[in-house]
Amino acid sequence: MSSYAVLDNVAHAHLKVKSQYGESSGDNINQVLVFPTEFEMLHREYPILFRQSADQKYYAIALLGLDANENLFLKDNDWNARYIPSIRAKGPFALEKKFDQNKQLLDPLVVFDTADSRLDVDSGDNVFLPHGGYTPYFENILKSLNVIHKGAELVDDFFDSLISFDLLESITIQASTDDGQRYVIPDLYTISRERLANLTADELYKLNQLNLLEHCFLVLSSLNNVSRIIEMKVLNNR
Repeated sequence: MSSYAVLDNVAHAHLKVKSQYGESSGDNINQVLVFPTEFEMLHREYPILFRQSADQKYYAIALLGLDANENLFLKDNDWNARYIPSIRAKGPFALEKKFDQNKQLLDPLVVFDTADSRLDVDSGDNVFLPHGGYTPYFENILKSLNVIHKGAELVDDFFDSLISFDLLESITIQASTDDGQRYVIPDLYTISRERLANLTADELYKLNQLNLLEHCFLVLSSLNNVSRIIEMKVLNNR
């Protein structure tokens, strides 16, 4: 069971984290939650797709595999990609929102799951420098946490805007491998290429002003990585 504590450079001066990826760390998944704040990095590696939650809220995912509990990017306790989605790269850490007595949002606190198996005091990457500052390792963790924090703040507006421009369309991914296996992944959404191509000049201007036009092209470009996932699956089965 998770139990979070606020990170402190005195109480946790010797805290280390084993930088490993695998089933024990919960990384053996075929899709992972991602945020618009990382689409630019994600689209080079993974197909970016959208899903709907039970309460009809849209969210973005990166596809990692075709079978359930399959992450084709995992190899020898490492994540074999140039960019790791922030929700996995952050390790056992998170940002916790805090409010003052007037309900004004304060700077978030860095917390960590004290029950996480990757934590150690003998081996792994140091969180703090000898004199209390953050190590380069943890500075990268903070970047991932900020990607999530900022992305979570804008995700609802992001999808509301896509809906207002009628840019979402449902798709089903179908894939076949050389050994005869067939995979069907339903209940997915993406950007409508046809609708995007037929936007008026005024609509394009508004979409660009909202900083959404680039995101739309990044999502569509990322779909080229579906073939890469299939190729990785074929190689994995050999």
